[in-house]
Amino acid sequence: MSWLTDWWQYEVVDGYKGPLLLSFTAFVVTFLTTRTITRLIRAGKGPFHNVSSGGVHMHHSTPGVVLLIVGGFTGIGSPPLSVWTYFAALLVGVGASLVLDEFAMIFRLQDVYWSQEGQLSVNVVTLAAACVGLATVGVSPVQVPDLPANIAAFRYAAVVVLLANFVLVAVTALKGKYPTALMGLFISPVAWVAAVRLARPTSPWARWRYSAAKRARAQRRAAAFDHRWAPVRRHWDDFIGGTPTLVSAPPTPATDPTTSDHTADSPAVDH
Repeated sequence: MSWLTDWWQYEVVDGYKGPLLLSFTAFVVTFLTTRTITRLIRAGKGPFHNVSSGGVHMHHSTPGVVLLIVGGFTGIGSPPLSVWTYFAALLVGVGASLVLDEFAMIFRLQDVYWSQEGQLSVNVVTLAAACVGLATVGVSPVQVPDLPANIAAFRYAAVVVLLANFVLVAVTALKGKYPTALMGLFISPVAWVAAVRLARPTSPWARWRYSAAKRARAQRRAAAFDHRWAPVRRHWDDFIGGTPTLVSAPPTPATDPTTSDHTADSPAVDH
């Protein structure tokens, strides 16, 4: 367990990441707790129920926004690594989790929490937790390893590599691989590989640079990728966020068998 002790001393204590670790923990715990409660409410189990005020359903993103704002301003105005800094980190973690858990509703401006579109919230929370978790353990998009201070060439080389990685991340995003681009900020090889592979067929990169033949190839590649990994992603989303409610198609209106479309649509003709 010496590695854990070394990590705690180097990253958390010496790296002043105590507030970040607390915020990350609060973020994950709040999301898991919130999803557990909402699933119990949906199933009609336990003492929990929806909260309404004046006939208006109170979504948990509302107190989340308040906590996020209070925590942000508290953190800005607090002395470094004071009790107030840790308190602000706790508020930010809880508030951000409550807001992102309803990200799909905010994005679409309608209640899609339990629909297939609502699974976007699970994707966003997963990505946010992954990025904050990587930053907590010491992976940073602007991290430069310890280099000899008296050799400027090493410093310049590190800056060039860092800028090149940002360019590759931008290319990855333009190719429509947004989650991959976000992960590439923290894990550089991810962006390096994604930037040289085919773009998603509907991405800006494909529209600007691909011929019809290459876009068709990109469509085949995307279809094969989605066929392989979409079920895995769907099972993960359902496991974390709950299975979405399937919306049944509206019934087809009955038609009079004695009247055809041709008869109804055609004008009367005098013979």
